[in-house]
Amino acid sequence: MRIWIKSPLATFDGHQELKCNGFVIENNRIVQIPESGQHPDLPVDEIHDASDKVVIPGLINTHHHYYQTLTRACPAGLDKQLFPWLKGLYPIWANLTPEMIDVSTQVACAELLLSGCTTSADHHYLYTDRCPDALDIQVEAVRKTGIRSMLTRGSMDLDRDRGGLPPSSTVQDTDTILSDCEHKVDQYHDSSPDSMLRIALAPCSPFSVTRELMTKTAEIAEKKAVLLHTHLAETLDENAYSENRLGCRPLEYLESTGWMLDSTWLAHGIHFNDSEIEKLGYGRTGIAHCPTSNMTLGSGCCRVLPLTEAGANVGLGVDGSASNDCSNMIQEVRQAFLLQRLHSGPEKFGHIRALRLATSGSADCLRWPGIGRLEVGALADIALYRLDEIRFSGVGDPIAGLVLCGGHHASDVMVNGIWQVQDGQLLNSDMEKIHRQHRDLAIQILQDKR
Repeated sequence: MRIWIKSPLATFDGHQELKCNGFVIENNRIVQIPESGQHPDLPVDEIHDASDKVVIPGLINTHHHYYQTLTRACPAGLDKQLFPWLKGLYPIWANLTPEMIDVSTQVACAELLLSGCTTSADHHYLYTDRCPDALDIQVEAVRKTGIRSMLTRGSMDLDRDRGGLPPSSTVQDTDTILSDCEHKVDQYHDSSPDSMLRIALAPCSPFSVTRELMTKTAEIAEKKAVLLHTHLAETLDENAYSENRLGCRPLEYLESTGWMLDSTWLAHGIHFNDSEIEKLGYGRTGIAHCPTSNMTLGSGCCRVLPLTEAGANVGLGVDGSASNDCSNMIQEVRQAFLLQRLHSGPEKFGHIRALRLATSGSADCLRWPGIGRLEVGALADIALYRLDEIRFSGVGDPIAGLVLCGGHHASDVMVNGIWQVQDGQLLNSDMEKIHRQHRDLAIQILQDKR
């Protein structure tokens, strides 16, 4: 089966604007990019007219917490900074059930797909007596949606009684965690070039895990050749916790536990000083920039440009839906564009840089070759956007207009050579039923807390 995505209105290839006459897809890869005015020299089975659409690589989300779709705009978390926000929500999240994990994962992935996201990383660190098999449930859920996935076996083993932040009902025994990490990598991780599912290991944060867990997780990740992920330097409170409890700054602590590896990516990375940024750049460390969440919680602004210029692999993430409160990657591109212009100036951070962050930048952050770019040999993960809404009327530069004028949903989305969204509609999900389940479960989880 060969598909020709023909005559795009405009194209961004993951690095810059590309003048071409579309893309020929064979099976799950781009096999030809005809020049402007040219036709494919291969016979095609299907033509997709893109003459009224902007075509870009599928967006890549580097950090999320899918379960949090159940607690959007939750009263317990409103108008709070990170630590009190977590303390208000932990008791609610402790009541998650297997059905809640399944449905919240499907809802988050559906939202992401509809926004033009084709690959997403989720950080699930809540394993309770009510739901000890959360990752297994997520694996089945993402397979239903058709999104390419990096799922993490997250963890917490340091509760309030031992100086951590989470309550005891939300943490697990260290040995149980480590054993399950090895098992889940063996069971699910696919490192092949065409992989639809990869597994990473992800202790939650310095204030919710022990040093032993950090160190031994790094050892397992190196042995199994998988990535490492955690939250780091998100807030000034976290930095103070690290200095007071651990005797050093967060990045120093990370180094001391064996995490300064080229297989590590960090969520947020806001409060690094200049020498730490140099060190992160030298190590090609990944950083997931989450602008909406950072603004919602008042956490601060990640220094994206200095990190990128130093050599760090900076990508984009929507973060959890209790601090965003949505899962829309094209909206997140605009948020990053605006926030980083405020920080670095409009001359240094334009719409192309913002789109790079969400495509090739995110692919590099996740060390996932073959995605985030439109080039011959790349996986066929592609997002198309119409500019026919009134918000785009008068646009002079279609690619800039997609970012500046507030694009918020894709018209068509292809993942691994398969259409998952067409004419703005999901093709493989019964979203009306899932949406109804999700609403009912969101009410239930709040009632359980009461």
